[in-house]
Amino acid sequence: MRAIPSALQTKLDSGVTTLARCWVVHRRDGVVQGFTDHDMDIAIDAITCRAGTGFTASEASSRFDLSVADTEISGALSDASLSEADLAAGRYDAAKIETWLVDWSEPTLRVLTARGSLGEVKREGAAFTAELRGLADLLAQESGRFYTAKCGADLGDTRCGIDLSNPAYRGMGAVSTVTGTSQFVASGLDGFIATWFSAGRLTWSSGANAGLSVEIKQHRVESDHAVLSLWQAMAEPIGVGDAFVVTAGCDKAFATCRNRFANSLNFRGFPHIPGNDFVMSYPKPGGGTTGTTYGSAYD
Repeated sequence: MRAIPSALQTKLDSGVTTLARCWVVHRRDGVVQGFTDHDMDIAIDAITCRAGTGFTASEASSRFDLSVADTEISGALSDASLSEADLAAGRYDAAKIETWLVDWSEPTLRVLTARGSLGEVKREGAAFTAELRGLADLLAQESGRFYTAKCGADLGDTRCGIDLSNPAYRGMGAVSTVTGTSQFVASGLDGFIATWFSAGRLTWSSGANAGLSVEIKQHRVESDHAVLSLWQAMAEPIGVGDAFVVTAGCDKAFATCRNRFANSLNFRGFPHIPGNDFVMSYPKPGGGTTGTTYGSAYD
């Protein structure tokens, strides 16, 4: 149950209209920002909730099945508050957000009405709309271990156990030629075979995208030079000379775990599970089953 200050409750009971909504956003990189739908800035403790950003929110609703509520916030993109580059770079992805009801004439009279996180963000021109997900949404997410032929661990996590700081699984390079929006020729990776970094991760250490990370779609070798393709375009254009760090990729197959990483004991999949083709097969005259002969998942 929310504890509403008695002075604020008195104003609410009187039908007073000196109320405003404020939002405090906690990004994963540690940046904290405040916004309000009032026409003047409002301070909540040490956070200044900025006015003039066009921030507004839809009517809040909730459901018994714990699914995402029909709540959204919208606002304008401006360099002084919210920038399109920050949204495109994912700096607001899964950011924590607090919603406050505040008496703007006396900001110490306020009540926290909701906590949650930002979900899907849509951009259109100089405006944006963000989905607000409540804490109950965490209970609706699937969790636990799945029985699949592929490994359920991520390369380098505690269940996998591979040390990605090992020079054998880690490379440093720079962009030598930009060949597309999300593709470039890289220097510094000539000692690695093709596909070594496919499905791996690239983190920019310099340039306009410094500090951002992205998954690698493909690593191939052309004319003795590494060519990297990324799964998505970066928030800012990639430039020649931009430095990066890359870590090896894994397709989560048992053969890769065994042959590339010598990590069979930590494989977190079930390679003997029959596939759909096996399930749909049926006996045929003379013995055996219909369909194709399938190799082992250990191949």
